[in-house]
Amino acid sequence: MAICSAHTTTSLKSPCTTVSNTGFRQKQVIFFTSNRRSGRRHGGARTFQVSCSVQKPVVIGLAADSGCGKSTFMRRLTSVFGGAAEPPKGGNPDSNTLISDTTTVICLDDYHSLDRTGRKEKGVTALDPRANNFDLMYEQVKAIKEGQTIEKPIYNHVTGLLDPPEVITPPKIFVIEGLHPMFDERVRDLLDFSIYLDISDEVKFAWKIQRDMAERGHSLESIQASIEARKPDFDAFIDPQKQYADAVIEVLPTQLIPDDNEGKVLRVKLIMKEGVKHFNPVYLFDEGSSISWVPCGRKLTCSYPGIKFAYGPDTYYGHEVSVVEMDGQFDRLDELIYVESHLSNLSTKFYGEVTQQMLKHADFPGSNNGTGLFQTIVGLKIRDLYEQIIAERAGAPAETAKV
Repeated sequence: MAICSAHTTTSLKSPCTTVSNTGFRQKQVIFFTSNRRSGRRHGGARTFQVSCSVQKPVVIGLAADSGCGKSTFMRRLTSVFGGAAEPPKGGNPDSNTLISDTTTVICLDDYHSLDRTGRKEKGVTALDPRANNFDLMYEQVKAIKEGQTIEKPIYNHVTGLLDPPEVITPPKIFVIEGLHPMFDERVRDLLDFSIYLDISDEVKFAWKIQRDMAERGHSLESIQASIEARKPDFDAFIDPQKQYADAVIEVLPTQLIPDDNEGKVLRVKLIMKEGVKHFNPVYLFDEGSSISWVPCGRKLTCSYPGIKFAYGPDTYYGHEVSVVEMDGQFDRLDELIYVESHLSNLSTKFYGEVTQQMLKHADFPGSNNGTGLFQTIVGLKIRDLYEQIIAERAGAPAETAKV
């Protein structure tokens, strides 16, 4: 979307479309510079000089280990902006890219410099920076942010090979998700906002057991071995990225059930960095206070082990942060409106929007606990951040950009 202003004139020179008093004709694809172009007169209608400026995509980074909920988060995020996210039409059926009306999500696995066989021969994992092309990643994310079309490589997760590239045009919101969005400082500096999904070892192990033993027939020993094999590279290259994130969703074992090892009831923290431009952290009841709240009662149905919320200021890797925490799970999502009414700075468009989004995707993993709740909230905050950035670039108050 180009940001244009119209002025009456008789001689125009611009790469933007010339329009008459019938209105603007706009194209969605690439946006051009603020030059001028000659116009025509139609039946005595007034012609206008149209001055257009490039609207650069807002770039979001999402980091997490494999199997930690990135795909579900992307589905929630694209839903907030409207439209279903789908693979590129007519392209590679094994493409990792998802495109909606507003967003394009690319998987950073596409920047693997070694295919599956190559990694095996060199004895490196996909988590190792040596198996990834960060120069190309930087160049292409930078190009998209500047409004340029790119030809992005494709890593085929089915064959383990590197497929021919696909064309990606600049969207309104460009999301890069994967193992390394904040690893390279050059790429990190291009991000307008960044999120890290931090799944504790205990929960990750419980999730993997549930999936691989029940669905794939793997043994407990093989699951443990696969986790341990990845752990050194995860600790060295993936986990340290959370210190750079503007928001962290941390998933931990519940404290409501002593010695729980099933990973079905979760304690989830939303850790929000203070001082991030266009981002005001969410708070519970009273901003800056330390709060502990057990909402179970007549307005919220809670079966064992119940639900507990907490909120307060903290420090995280030397940064001042605000933390909202939820331990437990919802029995009835329609009652979430009671919790939503006690949270502030949600960046919703109307009362109950968080609850509406949660009900809309009740079948998504984590919809009955803090993972789904906080993913939804972060999605709403990103929408607000996007609108503020676009309004700022247009020189208008943020309120005028909201729909």
